[in-house]
Amino acid sequence: MQLNDTQTNAMTAAGLNLIAQALTIYDADLNLVLCNAPFQQMFDLPRALVTPGATFQETIAHLARTGEYGDVADVAAFVNERVVQARAFEAHYMERTRSNGRTISVEGSPLPQGGWVTVYTDITRTKQHEALLRARSDALSGQVIAHAEELSATNRELAAMNTALEEAKRQLTLSEARTRLTTEMMPAHIAHVDADGRYTYSNRRLSSVMPGRPTDLIGRSIRDVLGAQAHDSIAPSLTQAYAGKQSIVEFSDHATARRIRGAFTPDNNGGVYILSMDVTEETQNRTALQQTRRRESAAQVISGLAHDFSNLLTIILGLQSRLGRLDALPATAHPLIEGTLAAARRGGALLSTIADMTGARTLRPMATNIDTMLADLSVLARPTLPEALEMRIVNRMPERPVLLDSGLVQDGLLNLILNARDACGTAGVVTLEVQLVHDTWIEFALRDTGPGFSPSALENGFTPFFTTKGAEGSGLGLAMVYDMVKSAGGDLRLANTDSGALVTMRLPYRPAVAATTGLVLLVEDADDLRALVRDMLMGLGHSVIEAASADEATALLADLPDIALILSDIQLVGEATGLDLAKRLGPDAPPLVLMTSLPTDDALFLEAQKRAPVLRKPFGPDDLTALINPKEMAAQ
Repeated sequence: MQLNDTQTNAMTAAGLNLIAQALTIYDADLNLVLCNAPFQQMFDLPRALVTPGATFQETIAHLARTGEYGDVADVAAFVNERVVQARAFEAHYMERTRSNGRTISVEGSPLPQGGWVTVYTDITRTKQHEALLRARSDALSGQVIAHAEELSATNRELAAMNTALEEAKRQLTLSEARTRLTTEMMPAHIAHVDADGRYTYSNRRLSSVMPGRPTDLIGRSIRDVLGAQAHDSIAPSLTQAYAGKQSIVEFSDHATARRIRGAFTPDNNGGVYILSMDVTEETQNRTALQQTRRRESAAQVISGLAHDFSNLLTIILGLQSRLGRLDALPATAHPLIEGTLAAARRGGALLSTIADMTGARTLRPMATNIDTMLADLSVLARPTLPEALEMRIVNRMPERPVLLDSGLVQDGLLNLILNARDACGTAGVVTLEVQLVHDTWIEFALRDTGPGFSPSALENGFTPFFTTKGAEGSGLGLAMVYDMVKSAGGDLRLANTDSGALVTMRLPYRPAVAATTGLVLLVEDADDLRALVRDMLMGLGHSVIEAASADEATALLADLPDIALILSDIQLVGEATGLDLAKRLGPDAPPLVLMTSLPTDDALFLEAQKRAPVLRKPFGPDDLTALINPKEMAAQ
């Protein structure tokens, strides 16, 4: 049978009432927390002074007035003196004779969280035995009597000290348990290594930050636990911490394809405290934001030049057209005019390409079936390849739809395939492999059997206007793919293999919401917008239940187990946001989609991307369908 709090408190009180000593516990504010029945009986106190909340000051004043301390001339001054002593409370043991002639011992021990516990023991009989022993001192040595009295006092002090030590031990054990529980709940790995680089403490969260690592680390070497690559990445910062200086480092863990941030803090005994966090999604968002800002800066610089250059090209095209219509020109002038016109048109196309790179582009991720996207890519790419050039596409991705801007991804892959075609010439093999890397990245690896990248191409391949194709190339193809990948928070790398070139494109893996038609919880505080989105959802075949706040939505989730999808705004009425609602959802909660009109660099928007798919406002039925009904989109 499990006892409730009331039963437990009653049993505790009954047990305290059975002991011979009187006991009190006062808190740091000098208010009574607990006392037993012998305390009231020993000092004949009224009920009000043995009720929790009674003040120490009132109790001392009552005892002084009733003669407990003998003749007290100034009760107020006496009480104030005792209160001052209590506020600077220290462990002590004392014996005093009461006004009724009985002798008591008083043992006090402070509590770590403030306040103190005091035990009062009636030692009258013990004192009587001592007096009897003294009365018979003619038969005993005075030295023996003194030693006996000292031993008795020492034993009582030792018992009081043991009580204080036991309480301190209990409080230390509780404090250690609370500290470990707190560190276990943190989404980070917290550890300590000694001067030899061996773990002396770990909150067993390393495997959640760096999957595949062990959880039992105590006594093991940090290099053996992390592996050579990860350890070599943190070694300079770890050495710096051993030297007494705090340091922070970010590195990529090749074994898990995750970005890790480590903070190293020296202790005073030659060891180091370590805090490690998985910042992969933060890095992806930061990369995308940096690329957006670079593009905006480039747009500001180029837009004025492009405008003037466009005007000059327009003038050139106009003048050359007029020259071409003149009858007096020699026949040799017409090829020159046509060449000038072709160059001017090429300049206009180049301006359009620059505008595409530097202009504002908003990524529109939607639920994408990788198989379907690759099939469409094959249809687009194969007609552009020579007959003797083979293209192979290998898809190792799970069948689950993912969130991608499929149009931009297809454009980027097609650009890479055409570059591979130009490198291979009329014959060869181009292979595109797609796979999931550690549930973190979607990796597109494009290999060809051409001559590979030159050293200058490996170094400058992503630089705008760099080209190895001479007059045939604009030098913007790879730069545009790089811009798209970075804007999505991904990574693009160039390398050579034994058989040719390798381009590796990684994009963040974001599983799409796998929702079927069912009951949708719509959380939106704007009445008119909530009605509009409700109509969209109902038009897609969903039933809708509505809430205006995160608290209201939480209550509905608790009452309605049949909810199949949650669609919530980020900014809501009340203190809780859509992010707070996301944090409240358990592992068995229905899928969540967040919607917002916040800019992409807003802190709330960046945090939202880590927790759920984000639907940008304004949106229409097609945008909503693409995100929550991928099967319907595929059928259209």
